[in-house]
Amino acid sequence: MGWYFAFFIVSGFCSLIYEVVWLRLAMASFGVTTPLVSIVLSVFMAGLALGSFGGGRLARRLETGTGPALPLRLYAGAELVIGFSGLVVPAQLGWGAALLASAGRGVDWNSAGYYLASGGWITLTLLPYAVCMGSTFPLAMAAIRRSGGAAARRTFSYLYLANVLGAAAGTLAAGFVLIELLGFRRTLHVAAALNLLLAACAFAVAATRRTSSVAAPDPRPAAIAAAEAPRQPMLLVWLFLTGLVSMAMELVWVRQFTPFLGSVVYTFAAILAIYLVATFVGSQRYRAVAAAGPVELASTTVFAWLSVGVFALVPLAAADPLVEVPGWIRLFAGIVPFCAAVGFLTPMLIDRWSLGNPDRAGTAYAVNVVGCILGPLVAGFWLLPEFGERVSLVTLALPLLAAGILTAVRPALVLLEGQVDLPKPIVAVSLPIIFAGLLVVSTSGFDTLHEGELRRDHTATVIATWQGREKHLLVNGQGVTTLVPITKMMAHLPAAILDPPPRDALVVCLGMGTTFRSFLSWDVRTTAVELVPSVPGLLSFFHPDAPTFVRSPLARIVVDDGRRFLERSNQQYDVITIDPPPPVEAAGSSLLYSTEFYALARKRLRPHGIVAQWLPEFRGAEVVVRASIARALAESFPHVRVFRSVEGWGYHFIASPSPIVVPPADVLAARMPARAVADMLEWGPANTAPAQINRMVSREVSLESLVTAAPGVPVLRDDRPYNEYYLVRRLLSSRR
Repeated sequence: MGWYFAFFIVSGFCSLIYEVVWLRLAMASFGVTTPLVSIVLSVFMAGLALGSFGGGRLARRLETGTGPALPLRLYAGAELVIGFSGLVVPAQLGWGAALLASAGRGVDWNSAGYYLASGGWITLTLLPYAVCMGSTFPLAMAAIRRSGGAAARRTFSYLYLANVLGAAAGTLAAGFVLIELLGFRRTLHVAAALNLLLAACAFAVAATRRTSSVAAPDPRPAAIAAAEAPRQPMLLVWLFLTGLVSMAMELVWVRQFTPFLGSVVYTFAAILAIYLVATFVGSQRYRAVAAAGPVELASTTVFAWLSVGVFALVPLAAADPLVEVPGWIRLFAGIVPFCAAVGFLTPMLIDRWSLGNPDRAGTAYAVNVVGCILGPLVAGFWLLPEFGERVSLVTLALPLLAAGILTAVRPALVLLEGQVDLPKPIVAVSLPIIFAGLLVVSTSGFDTLHEGELRRDHTATVIATWQGREKHLLVNGQGVTTLVPITKMMAHLPAAILDPPPRDALVVCLGMGTTFRSFLSWDVRTTAVELVPSVPGLLSFFHPDAPTFVRSPLARIVVDDGRRFLERSNQQYDVITIDPPPPVEAAGSSLLYSTEFYALARKRLRPHGIVAQWLPEFRGAEVVVRASIARALAESFPHVRVFRSVEGWGYHFIASPSPIVVPPADVLAARMPARAVADMLEWGPANTAPAQINRMVSREVSLESLVTAAPGVPVLRDDRPYNEYYLVRRLLSSRR
């Protein structure tokens, strides 16, 4: 049995690496949009469900075999195929993106047709490998059963325990170490090498057992064993429910805790790692109490069912912005109790349904995974957009609370082994009281702390608010931008440098619409691309004249991923401005700073066009990240000039395939239309156009100085998101 435990530790480790990296590679190829993320996760989980179900059926056919060698060889073959994915998936996704870009130019980028085409390719690419991952559980259970382990009724939970332990380690290793040090593709290579090693070991073990004379204690066909298993359809209902609720809650937790932790990349990795570690603790507790006997198991099962609904609401209190608690403590205290309870219940339910039978275990696990597929869809496309984090969490917790009440009233519906005497009326009444108490002591989150306008959609919760005398835009609790002259100069400086003036401009990341509005003051055809659907509807909050300039025949606003828009557009532009949302290490932001993105932007430029990249100052003012981005621009464009902002912080990179001539400030000011001058001076800081422009052109910084400030720093590429992954280097630098 020790071999199988080791196999599933390694398998779980690799599987989480694949999930994390595949998602990011698909985002780079097909767009950083919520529907695309949902497609990738759904395909991954659907593959697990199909593999588990199909593997169980295959295991049933192998039940009459003479030994464990055949199912173990099939398990090894599945791991071999999974390892092969680490080498071919990046190329397959790249081929699909190129094919779709060339063949589907007439298809609207935000249409069902586009998502059908991209989702179809993602399915063809990822589904076979995910199916193999799902099949490993029933195949390994069949091998154990034929090795003499048929009497072990809890084989699934044994493998599940190992798999969760490996998955937690894989999440921590990939999210916090490997991707930062190796990049995405080489991290996949590490996982592939481990899968190939695992397959080789499994083949070797199978070879030693090919002539084994050990017979299974219960060689009866699976159909007979299945007939003796409990006929409790509620077991499958609870499995489906725990899968749906737990995965939906993960999405809510990311929204809740990111404002306290600062980085979506590490918040998601931390949530996933804590979820898996707590699940491991819960699963281990289940196996320990199961070994202690049915009375102990029944008692602990009662506690798990009574507490899981209440634990589901703990994140409301943990994410209360009025409570002064460090972010990591909030996260740990908020999700560990719930995850541990689910970690206890899930393998217990599957063990109870299957009684060690691989076929039934595969079916039960598939039901749980189907719930996992639907959970993020329900939360992302219905609960969060319609109701926000608080109501979403309450809605998801209610069915679990109902299960706890049923435990007190009718234990047979949820108690699976043994009976425990309960003070039923007291318990049934106390659970809703505790549930209501958690609601009373917690606030709704950041949306209750700001006056202004609140919008929700499937991508984010957006708040347009006043903070003192300033207007601010917050997306998922993160301050994105405010009304500052810097965003005006993102349009005015490159437009003034061009002679003749620009005819077409593209603004990647609309935000408050300041840069978009400033380009329109030049009477330039201007397209703005915004990822979050709710943001364009808030322009009137920030600019009273928004109804006028938005209706201009020169104005166009597109809700889409900016990179995908560039890839699929045939339009040529004189100026492309890029202002990725802060912080600089925000998840997915590297896709707007990488060499691959700049190469794409260059294709959409006219011969003398300009790409204007804004890089704000950021936490720790990391010289290495600035150097990495500067190197990416230097590698992508033959001509790059850098200027400090009118407020003296942050950098404007002006890049072009042609030489960039920057005349004196008075000459640049003379090129500006009267409306553009009035727009530029609206918020100062200077009183005249030449003075305003001079505050930038007199603060030029050499690109070479930014690059040489951190020698040896890698160029920022899609495969090496140097700005997003920073934990190791910051830990090392803090010790120097």
